[in-house]
Amino acid sequence: MSAPQAPGQRAGRVMLVLAWGAGLLLATHFFGRWEERRANPNQQPQSVHGEGYIEVRLASGRGGHYLLTGQINGDPVTFLLDTGASAVAIPAELAEELRLKPGAPVQIRTANGTVTGQRTRLASLQLGDIRLHDVAALITPGMDGDEVLLGMSALKQLEFTQKGGTLVLRQATSQKWPVSQ
Repeated sequence: MSAPQAPGQRAGRVMLVLAWGAGLLLATHFFGRWEERRANPNQQPQSVHGEGYIEVRLASGRGGHYLLTGQINGDPVTFLLDTGASAVAIPAELAEELRLKPGAPVQIRTANGTVTGQRTRLASLQLGDIRLHDVAALITPGMDGDEVLLGMSALKQLEFTQKGGTLVLRQATSQKWPVSQ
């Protein structure tokens, strides 16, 4: 049997355990955020306004994919750019959270086979300062995760170029920005 500890020693050990716990919690939070930024380096995409255009530059994430945080009808979502997708594809669970109205059924060919999804329209889709209106989309059952595939129904309204791990999205605007003299 060990000798009883003095109250100061007990308090010191409790403080040491609490400090270690706080340190582990902070490290977990830090590395979680670091990993999230590695996967989606475009969580707050910056926009450039030029004469007659708005441009958003995206850095590629892990595996060379382009993810970015944007909005559908004002609600935040994560987009995965997919030039092979004919339309914006939204997982069914996420579509429900976003309160999207399901429309006509449609057969959708995916990597996992054919499924029956539903057409819908997005009142607005935002990528940085780029805003698209009345975009065709598909509600896709069985689609895992909460990433929205940003397909050609949105991308065809933009110019896009890729070079050296950077993808540039450009929207032509009718507004001409003042040029400083």
